[in-house]
Amino acid sequence: MEWSPTKAGLTGLSPQDLQALSRLKVLSLPQGAVLFQPGQKVEGYAIILSGRVDVSLSAASGREILLYSVVPGQSCIQTTMGLLGDAIYSAGAQTASPTQLVMVPRPLFTQLMDSTPSFRAMVFSAFAGRMGTMMELLERVAFARVECRIAERLLALATGPGPVQLTQSELAAQVGTAREVVSRNLTAAPPL
Repeated sequence: MEWSPTKAGLTGLSPQDLQALSRLKVLSLPQGAVLFQPGQKVEGYAIILSGRVDVSLSAASGREILLYSVVPGQSCIQTTMGLLGDAIYSAGAQTASPTQLVMVPRPLFTQLMDSTPSFRAMVFSAFAGRMGTMMELLERVAFARVECRIAERLLALATGPGPVQLTQSELAAQVGTAREVVSRNLTAAPPL
């Protein structure tokens, strides 16, 4: 499958840069595919064309927290930090739905950052937006009561007809708590 960098939101690029990006292969990944794990070296910059990638942090105890999700038009802060600071991944990423993406290899990413102001602006803008999201997550986990975080997340997920399809463990990861805490709070909730 071919893709168009301009249709993916990459504008202001030189013809050479557009050509180099256009040659990159589109990867089609099924739901549940692992993109990276803690400790791995960052090898490229993913441009999500469709689908969703969830980035999570896991503790040795097995407890997990969803840091953020990446959808088309957004970037992964873990990847950007790794490419800009030559750091390794401290979290893991997995596709939450069937996903199509293009992986910009580190050398091409570095070249575009060095020579293309519009690409650099896009990367830093997405990075700044993602940092704002991370600060909101930190604030919620640190200061909002867990029952409020659970209710807020369930309301956000209840966008269509029918029940929300989510396990207690998945909900716990999304609100930054343990499955047992979610279970206790859902059991204590008054019936509708």
